[in-house]
Amino acid sequence: MKHYLLILSTLFTLSFYACDDDEDAASIYEYHAHIHHPDTTSRTIGDTLEIEIEFESHNGQPVHHINVRIFNMTDLTEVYNKPDDAHVDDSTGAYTFEDLFILSPINGLKAGDWVLEATVWGETDGQEETSTSVEFHLQE
Repeated sequence: MKHYLLILSTLFTLSFYACDDDEDAASIYEYHAHIHHPDTTSRTIGDTLEIEIEFESHNGQPVHHINVRIFNMTDLTEVYNKPDDAHVDDSTGAYTFEDLFILSPINGLKAGDWVLEATVWGETDGQEETSTSVEFHLQE
């Protein structure tokens, strides 16, 4: 009987410590998306929105995938989704995305509150994905 108690005690102890691996794995990429333009300034329909975002790995790893979206805060209507191919695979550890976007009803915009969201992730879909956003108001 002593042996069974010793075996049970050992198994319990081993299972307790085996489940103590709740720490996240170390970050490979340490990605960040720094939105330089636009800022939170209100804009008017017809304005041109300058977009400049620096995607980077703070430890020098490649920037594998990026995405930039603009959507309406109220109804989530998406009017901008770039680049066409999210796979940029820049080996320098930093990738700058630049574009100009006309804030026009032709492009699906209307007066209201909008969000520009910048997302970066690793080699596989969602790997160490991180997003940053800027909100701005569009008036007529």
